[in-house]
Amino acid sequence: MGVVSLKSFAISDPSTSNAISRLAEQIGKVKINPDFVCAFYDCEHDDGLIFEFVKQRFPNAAVLGGTSCSGLMSDAGLAGAMSIGLLLIEDPDGDYGSAAVKLDADVASCAERALYQALTAADCAGELPELIWIYQAPGREEAVIEGLRRLVGDRCPIIGGSSADNTVAGNWRQLGPEGPMSDGLVVGVFFSSGGIGFAFQGGYEPTGPNGIVTQVAYDPAGESGIVTRARGRQIIAIDDEPAAQVYNRWIGGVLSDKLAGGGSILTDTTMYPLGIAAGKIEDVTHYILVHPDQVLEGGALSTFATIEEGTRLYSMNGDKTRLIERAGKVAAASAATLANGPGNLAGGLVVYCGGCMIAVGDQMPRVSKAVSSSFNGMPFLGCFTFGEQGFLLDRNTHGNLMISAIAFGQ
Repeated sequence: MGVVSLKSFAISDPSTSNAISRLAEQIGKVKINPDFVCAFYDCEHDDGLIFEFVKQRFPNAAVLGGTSCSGLMSDAGLAGAMSIGLLLIEDPDGDYGSAAVKLDADVASCAERALYQALTAADCAGELPELIWIYQAPGREEAVIEGLRRLVGDRCPIIGGSSADNTVAGNWRQLGPEGPMSDGLVVGVFFSSGGIGFAFQGGYEPTGPNGIVTQVAYDPAGESGIVTRARGRQIIAIDDEPAAQVYNRWIGGVLSDKLAGGGSILTDTTMYPLGIAAGKIEDVTHYILVHPDQVLEGGALSTFATIEEGTRLYSMNGDKTRLIERAGKVAAASAATLANGPGNLAGGLVVYCGGCMIAVGDQMPRVSKAVSSSFNGMPFLGCFTFGEQGFLLDRNTHGNLMISAIAFGQ
């Protein structure tokens, strides 16, 4: 009987070809024949070259990955800007598959099709995976989860992230078994012989103020007839007042100079997200976080996640210390859910919000150390995303400024 083995590799180099050569040298020093390859990298790299290397080196492995905001992290530390990272999973007694689709107007059906194809690639058509891992273009995460849930409901966790660039300019890409794409979804399915643990949390606390969303906007279709942004990502009113005014009041006037003219508030609001109560675990309320990114005309708020009318929103607050410590706690929580406990850990995958990464700044090496400590120094790879998907209180969901972790058992 085989044992699940993970190896991680990370190189920072402005030249894609140099980075690949150095990765090849590192990989050549270890013995591993992976069934699944995760690849994350800075958006400035040439992912065509990365894909060519991965497919030539590991022709039989399922492939999933994409761009990550300003690099990545691993058990070796914070790789930082211009880095490329690989996580190799070898599991002789497990089954793994991946598939990719370009997202069109019917996002949910695209996701459903990708999951069918990934299961077929794993030679497990019709079976329920232990875990579904996704990486996608930001903007339509809720519709992707809707499509996947058509097949699996909430019977297995859907965990992953939304690919990111370095400046929120839209230069994010996804990497699947046929190569890179810019507006796609990659779905991976895991049937691990060693078991899988997982956790999904945010590192913010409620501050008290809250209110009901009384009006949201729906983006009209563009000239192509395709809705380019998800519905409900513009909050017009909270408690029948302009949403931006209410939100600004909740967070102590941080946005006062932007209420009249509007504009981007992404960096201003990283420590002040909105929260939606998801339920309680051991009498502690857990929240799905929503990151406001713009003040729009008329005092509306644009957000990175969909919100429905009638939702109660809570004002949330974070600080660097909590965001640093939470990553380690989420990693530890995922390892603790393994069937044979954290002592059975082979390694892990971590999704850490790119907004949190930017807010933590030069303290990010402490985040990678916290995760590595919680994973007992075992191999892991972490990406920095513009949206996070996870399983919280028995439901698959999407949020912002969140952290998810997957622990693989031996």
